[in-house]
Amino acid sequence: MNEQVLIAFGLTVFAGLSTGIGSIMALFIKERNYKFLTVAMGFSAGVMVYVSFVELFSEANHSLATAYGETLGAWITVAAFFGGIGLIMIIDKLVPSIENPHEFPHEDEDTGEVTFKDQRLLRVGIFTAVALAIHNFPEGIATFASGLRDMSLAIPIAVAVAIHNIPEGIAVSMPVYYATGSKKKAFWYSFLSGVAEPVGAFLGFLLLQSFFNDLTFGILFAAVAGIMVFISLDQLLPAAEEYGEHHLAIYGLIAGMGVMAFSLLLFQ
Repeated sequence: MNEQVLIAFGLTVFAGLSTGIGSIMALFIKERNYKFLTVAMGFSAGVMVYVSFVELFSEANHSLATAYGETLGAWITVAAFFGGIGLIMIIDKLVPSIENPHEFPHEDEDTGEVTFKDQRLLRVGIFTAVALAIHNFPEGIATFASGLRDMSLAIPIAVAVAIHNIPEGIAVSMPVYYATGSKKKAFWYSFLSGVAEPVGAFLGFLLLQSFFNDLTFGILFAAVAGIMVFISLDQLLPAAEEYGEHHLAIYGLIAGMGVMAFSLLLFQ
């Protein structure tokens, strides 16, 4: 059992810290490229939306239907999904707004001074980091718990989570870098959001080890799905469209869905 716990925790660390790969990409950007930022954010949203509805929601419904039957299981799945959305909405309200959301002045390219738009972009990056840390916490528990339950299920889940954590790292680091010009801040905000995943696994194991069952798995997966959908629709896509062309954001969204679909098919 101890060896299985270590392997499950190692998979969770691997999945969570993959956000660092995305953050490192910010270090190689020589100048501001808002088209790249738009596609990257759209890509991140596509990954999150696809994995939420196709994988996490489905897994949650299966677990809860096993425990409580199809009808009641479906009701609990939907309740947990919207519960996750409610949780991240509360987080959204707790993050203070530093600007009027209805005004979007352009940055001052001559002075290089941080402008109203850059401040909003910085908030997008910080909020995304906080929100991803919140969702990475239960996601870490879910990844870790799947390792304890079935290693053949845990490995593809960990790889899929790692793949979608890479664009999540981009989604955090790029706005922070573009707003502050600091590659160090861009890396650390992104990296720390991923650290929440193994932390969630560790604390979850300590607190919930005697409660890991179909109900626990189902609620965790459904809530994480709701959190990721909210992040995509409320933060990533609006920011992507603001800083670039509408079609680039949608192309990124579709590309993210395609990559996530392909990765899940590879590890079925």
